[in-house]
Amino acid sequence: MTQQQQQRRTFLQQSAGLAAATGMFSFWPKASAQAPEASGKAMGMSSIAELSRRLAAGSVSSSQLVEEALAAIQNPAGEGARAFIRVHADSARAAAGRLDADRKAGRPAASQISGIPISLKDLFDEAGITTLGGSTVLAGQPPAARDAIVVERLRRAGAIIIGRSNTVEFAYTGLGINPHYGTPKNVFDRATGRIPGGSTSGGAISVADGMAAGAIGTDTGGSLRIPSALNGLVGFKPTQRRIPLDGVLPLSTSFDSAGPIAWTVEDCALLDAVMAGELPRPIRVPPLRGLRFAVPKTFFQDDLSPAVASAFAAALSKLSAAGATVTELPMAEFAKAPTINPRGMITAAEAFTWHREFIKTGAAKYDPRVLARIKTGETITAPDYLQLQALRRQFIRSINTAAASYDAMLMPTTPDTAPPIAEVLKDDDTYYRINGRMLRNPSVVNLFDGCALSVPCHEAGSAPIGLMVAGIGNTDHRLLAVGWAVEAAVTPRRVLSS
Repeated sequence: MTQQQQQRRTFLQQSAGLAAATGMFSFWPKASAQAPEASGKAMGMSSIAELSRRLAAGSVSSSQLVEEALAAIQNPAGEGARAFIRVHADSARAAAGRLDADRKAGRPAASQISGIPISLKDLFDEAGITTLGGSTVLAGQPPAARDAIVVERLRRAGAIIIGRSNTVEFAYTGLGINPHYGTPKNVFDRATGRIPGGSTSGGAISVADGMAAGAIGTDTGGSLRIPSALNGLVGFKPTQRRIPLDGVLPLSTSFDSAGPIAWTVEDCALLDAVMAGELPRPIRVPPLRGLRFAVPKTFFQDDLSPAVASAFAAALSKLSAAGATVTELPMAEFAKAPTINPRGMITAAEAFTWHREFIKTGAAKYDPRVLARIKTGETITAPDYLQLQALRRQFIRSINTAAASYDAMLMPTTPDTAPPIAEVLKDDDTYYRINGRMLRNPSVVNLFDGCALSVPCHEAGSAPIGLMVAGIGNTDHRLLAVGWAVEAAVTPRRVLSS
């Protein structure tokens, strides 16, 4: 056993003892003396934590999980062809075989995500592969020389990268539409064909449809939380500086962050710890009684659809009934949000800086709607850009002060449920209007450099709706613990596949 493995084992033993003494939840699964019998499919709606316990107990193998994921991707009646740009079938099978052999030999797993299929948004570099960004513009560019730091960490932790998931071209809208590789349909109302949300569209559908147990994506203005909210999943946007973005194709260096999508807050915490390069750590999930939540009345609740307004009110009532203090406040500081990044000026300026050489030679290859948004950055002057950055710094300070005495802020993740794809594509005005509404609420968290979860809060069987649980910057661990408690009160029960 290496020194690193010994340190990890010692840490886990200490954590297990601490968890037993304090009631904290440990990230490490206990191997059961009475392992459940494997029956039917293990993937489907099973969480990473659930799958990890089964792997530790020996009732399922990594190879079985990989084969189930690949079968779901290859199902001609499913969304795999639109959810993935590239599938790593051979390398995933090889990795699963090695990890299964290690388990049989008694070698300790590297982490709780070891042996579990994970999808990777097509923005993260993998050695030997050209990162396309959901576009055809970069086809023919040299392959990446090395994995992105996040990918290196996932591999060291034993995650199996099942493939590269589809995204809005260069991650530049919140709808999930991609004219190059197709648009995967939302998990709800497949007959109608609703938007998946974006930009991490393929990642969300990969989890919702059992093609992966978790998804790694990015979030510049809601790109993890929007598709999570619209598909009944949990998405976590960390504080930007928490996760290194080395080897990740940029959209906006001011707002880009990397994070996970999964079935549960626990799973997001597991993936977040690996992405952040942390050792597993117990999370103390606080009782809701005694928690203090601020509900901003300014901005976030404007013009909500009836379904979202009803679900949001019901979620607040459930939290209050559980003993939490839920206080609606003006929080007028948020009224300034539209002036910090008006018409996406900061985002567009930074995006255009990266894209301008590609636009010179390959503008015709871009999605015209994405290209139009990027090109708005061409006319933004340096004084305008610097002034907006100064306003943003003031905004961050004001929100940090306003929210400091609360455990979290609560707001609807999006003001609407997922509209039909056909409606979004009706014309440019409709496309940009719906895109603006989807991005409206979650993008504010990127503006104040905070962290946020989207957890499902809809009634079972109805269109998915997300509750955003947001905190100020660098409070990620606390927010995940609080979000775990919120999830237990407001999220509809999952019916696991057998």
